[in-house]
Amino acid sequence: MNLKQSWRNQLWPLRVMRVWLGATWIYAGWDKASDPGFLKAGSSTFIGGQLSAYAQSSPVGFAINKMLEHSTQIGIFVMIAEFAIGFATLLWIAPTWAAFGGFAMSLSLWLASSWHVKPYFLASDSAYTILWLVYFLFLYGSRRKSNVSLDRRGFIRISGVAALAIAAAGLGKLIPKSEVKAPAASGSKKIIKEVALKVGDTHNFVSKAGTPAVLFKTKTGVFAYSAVCTHEGCTVQYNSASKHLQCGCHGAVFDPANEAKVLGGPTNTPLAKIKVATEGAWIVEA
Repeated sequence: MNLKQSWRNQLWPLRVMRVWLGATWIYAGWDKASDPGFLKAGSSTFIGGQLSAYAQSSPVGFAINKMLEHSTQIGIFVMIAEFAIGFATLLWIAPTWAAFGGFAMSLSLWLASSWHVKPYFLASDSAYTILWLVYFLFLYGSRRKSNVSLDRRGFIRISGVAALAIAAAGLGKLIPKSEVKAPAASGSKKIIKEVALKVGDTHNFVSKAGTPAVLFKTKTGVFAYSAVCTHEGCTVQYNSASKHLQCGCHGAVFDPANEAKVLGGPTNTPLAKIKVATEGAWIVEA
């Protein structure tokens, strides 16, 4: 079935669903491709930081933590996959498998990033999961009309979608959007009672941004850093013997006594500082 026939033979409700899903996935890919910080370690929108935040509340956090070591590669895959699924859906190239890919991606995002949203219908990922599932089931039930030919023409069409997705990702990098800093959450967040943290101790906590962080208490006061490594987004741990923050993925080492500057490893960017203070009996994130 060619492109024109595919639109003509579909019912109007399915055409609307097809346009919405295809265009949304292309836009999602473009949003990532044009974001100069998406693949840039240390950026507020870095994919590694996003994955690290997801792992804090996701039911599949254990799997996300294992993926952190390959954050950049995962970000590239997701970006190109979104373009490919969107273009394939609109151009009727492997539409059944594109729909299944959209379903799998939406389900993954639901489990990773918005599973904790209550009530569930406020999470858009849950709605997209069902939309893609319904569209996939319809196409699968009519698969004789939408089978992918494995002949030369089918191979060229599928290769064309892949090339289009890669080209779109490259174009997004050439036309970057301006970086927008996320607004800081208002109000302070209680971390731990001051008497519970002795001088020289550390305390792991989750920041207001939802990412892991480490709190330090010294004779001169308290300070904290993000525990998200600026290389690939893995979580750093405090080594009490060396008194350094270390990343177990690729060996980055940071000095918390000196603005979390890099002492070694595959990054030159220090850990982000988190504002903390003592308010009454509590140590809080400002």
